[in-house]
Amino acid sequence: MQKMPRRSLIMLATVWLLTSVGVTIVHAAELSQSSPPVVIAVAADGVQRATVTLDSYSYNPNHLIVEAGKPVELTLTSVTTIIPHNFIIKDPAGRLSVEQDVGAGKTVTITFTPTQPGIFPIYCDKRLWPLPSHRDKGMEGKLEVR
Repeated sequence: MQKMPRRSLIMLATVWLLTSVGVTIVHAAELSQSSPPVVIAVAADGVQRATVTLDSYSYNPNHLIVEAGKPVELTLTSVTTIIPHNFIIKDPAGRLSVEQDVGAGKTVTITFTPTQPGIFPIYCDKRLWPLPSHRDKGMEGKLEVR
């Protein structure tokens, strides 16, 4: 019988562990409910500010409502300890494009100005091959521009 290389054994054990954890987390994400929409008020300086928490496969809040033509400043705070995330808004028509990585346990502030009304998906496309993406596990939301 041929002996399997140590590196292959470690790789198999890692994939098994991550797959096991991934299944548990997917189940937990399926049980969580969407947060109510949050209307972001325009501050005296004309900027719309909010904080979004990035957790294990979720955004909170996950439905933001803003005004078109006014700057939006989002503070993105990851409360995970190992898993990095990102915050993506990509309109296929090209009206809005935001992409920001947020390391585990880190906080990042982004600013953008939506110019057109619409509803735009927010999602995290991070993934550890061969597992599903974070978006597939429920890490998504929406930006509603009025």
